[in-house]
Amino acid sequence: MTMMPNPQSIPHRLLHAMIRVGDLERSVAFYRDALGMRELRREDYPDGQFTLSFLGYGDERNASVIELTYNYGEKDYGHGTGFGHIAVAVADIAAACERLAGMNVKILRDPGPMTYSATNGQRDVIAFIEDPDGYRIELIGT
Repeated sequence: MTMMPNPQSIPHRLLHAMIRVGDLERSVAFYRDALGMRELRREDYPDGQFTLSFLGYGDERNASVIELTYNYGEKDYGHGTGFGHIAVAVADIAAACERLAGMNVKILRDPGPMTYSATNGQRDVIAFIEDPDGYRIELIGT
């Protein structure tokens, strides 16, 4: 006989995703200025030799955020083969890419249709950019 789990024991919301960065100020500026996120809080841990910055589009109580982790003295990280990308929504993807290109943000894939989406029955329009540490960010037109 299978017991039903206590609903309180089931995770129910994604809080944040963490990426390691080589230059915290440069990365905060990118996510703030290029992607329009707000730095919600910053925590420094001198004994652990790292600093965390949490950025997002809304309050952490109601929205998922990005945690940027800067480890003192580390400038470069290998991304491995398991991580794919971060995805964000944008109303006017062409205008967003034009603005980002003007900020010298690396555009990896110009805006264009993706394969047919079974979710909404349309072709989603996407683009890919790269953050200062080489992480890929997918822009999805809404």
